[in-house]
Order: sequence, then structure tokens, then C-alpha cells
Amino acid sequence: MGSNEEYEHNLVIEESEVQTMQIDPKRSRFPCCIVWTPLPVLSWFIPFIGHIGICREDGVILDFAGPNFVCVDNFAFGAPTRYIQLTKEQCRIFFNSSAHDIEDESKQYEARKDNEKWDDALHKSTQEYQHQSYNLLTCNCHSFVANCLNRLKFETGGWNVVNLAILILFKGHWVNNVAIMRTYLPFLVVFSLGLAFGGWTFLTYLAIFISILVGWFIIGTYCFRKMIYL
Repeated sequence: MGSNEEYEHNLVIEESEVQTMQIDPKRSRFPCCIVWTPLPVLSWFIPFIGHIGICREDGVILDFAGPNFVCVDNFAFGAPTRYIQLTKEQCRIFFNSSAHDIEDESKQYEARKDNEKWDDALHKSTQEYQHQSYNLLTCNCHSFVANCLNRLKFETGGWNVVNLAILILFKGHWVNNVAIMRTYLPFLVVFSLGLAFGGWTFLTYLAIFISILVGWFIIGTYCFRKMIYL
């Protein structure tokens, strides 16, 4: 009887852990994910630039949304349209917490410690950014998420606003088809109107604007490392 009860107890724990890791866009729950959504106006001209956040173990979104302010469970600028779910195997912070050759109770204890480490890393970054001034060009939502990833030692660390933006652009999963429309439809409308009324002049100014903005982040990240806060 004891072994059966213990098996059922372990099964319930495993099932609850699986459920907590399930993504639920309707409730805006993205456990252990990086999430992204387009920005008003700016994303209408440059659709690969948007607002980004990172999620706790329970799926609650954290995002740096203003001076001395980190949103909790209230993602600024609308629901996420893209996400990337991370795994603990990708984070070196968990490497020393595995317990493969010990009793089940010890494994469960280590699993709980892993959860604490994940949320603790995000909590430390949240505390730090609650005392930071927000600036789109020098200290923004990407800085906050990069700081979290470096604390988690995700893929050995070294994250910044540039490689983080590239990661979500090429590896991000769309939440649904509506999310794709939310991201690209405004850009297509603005681009079509600009091309119709402005022609090559519009394209020239758009190219200059994109070059200046992207160039700022590349130069500020790789040439003047203290210019963009992490």
C-alpha cells in the first residue's frame, strides 16, 4: 500500500510540474519563456523591433516598462505575439543542482530548489531594474531580459540587446495567426501608403532611419560597452 501511495503521490507531482510548464496564451502564461510584442508606431515602420519580457516558472510575465518600474503580470503594449521557451539544460545555473543517483524525495527537493533558482535570478534582476531609469536607447526592456539571461547563464551568458533581438527574430514562435497579423499588418499598411505617396523619398528616409537606429545599438553594444546598460 505504501509503495502505491508513494507512486501516486510522485505521479501527481510530475503531472502538476508538466501542467505548470504548459503555455497558455489565453491566460498570458508562458512558463520560462522570453516573450515579444510589437510597439505602437515604431513597429509600424520597423516590424522586427518590439517590446520584450521574460517569464517566471509559473508563466507570469515580467517586463521593464518604465523608469524604476518592472511590470508583473501586465505585459505592456498588449499580449505577446512571439515567444521562446527556455530549458534548464540551457542554463548553467542549474548544472550543479542535478541529483541523478539519490532518492526520489531528494530529487523532488532539488527540483524545488531549481524553481527557486530560476525565479530568484529574475527577482534579483527585477530589484536591480526597479532602481534604473528607462531610456529607449540606453536602458530598455531588452537590457532587462539580457540581464536575466546572464544571471541564469543561459547558453553560457554574454547576452545583450543585439543578440537578444536576433534570437527572438529568428527563433521566436508565433502565438497564432492573429499575432502575425498584429505584427505585420500595420507595417504593410504604412509601407504601402508611404510608397504610394512618397515613393523613393519615403524608402530613402525609412532606410536612413533603420540604419541609424540599428547602428546605434550595434555600436553602443560592441564598441562602447558601457553605453547600453545591461
